[in-house]
Amino acid sequence: RYWMNLTPSDIMWNTSDTGWVKAAWSSVFAPWICGSCVFVHHMPQFKSEVIAETLSRYPITTFCTAPTAFRMLVQHDVSSYKFPSLKHCVTGGEALNPEVLAKWKTQTGLVIHEGYGQTETVTICANMKGTKIKPGSLGRAVPPYDVQIVDEHGAVVPAGAEGTIAVRVQPSRPFCLFSEYL
Repeated sequence: RYWMNLTPSDIMWNTSDTGWVKAAWSSVFAPWICGSCVFVHHMPQFKSEVIAETLSRYPITTFCTAPTAFRMLVQHDVSSYKFPSLKHCVTGGEALNPEVLAKWKTQTGLVIHEGYGQTETVTICANMKGTKIKPGSLGRAVPPYDVQIVDEHGAVVPAGAEGTIAVRVQPSRPFCLFSEYL
């Protein structure tokens, strides 16, 4: 809801392989919770021209693909394509290169909203729609998470300092945080 910004009138296309949890998040759970339609395209191999033609041809409003795929798309140069329905782009799974973010914006007029999470956490940080995106940043904590950057002793570090991403689990554990492996 916060990162993908889906509504019942949206059509979501996520290119993640079904072997990744991202496929479950973006192709099942998020659209289902928000009442959105899911677009499915049989594409055994990634091809930039097929992605661009599909975004041009169908009324897809929200598009999710890996940063590597966005890099391949901007290398293909999608500026000659028109994506009349596309209004929101999201990515995750690896770091989004700031140059790819800038080229996508130049070629399409759209911003890519990066998110970070793990199989066990779902999305914990994201550049949510309506917020200013700092290239190279994972954005802000996504509710219900309280996320801080901490040092090796668990102390919160000053803004701009490197550290480890930490999720507060006390006094109450976020309901969507994975419990355990059996």
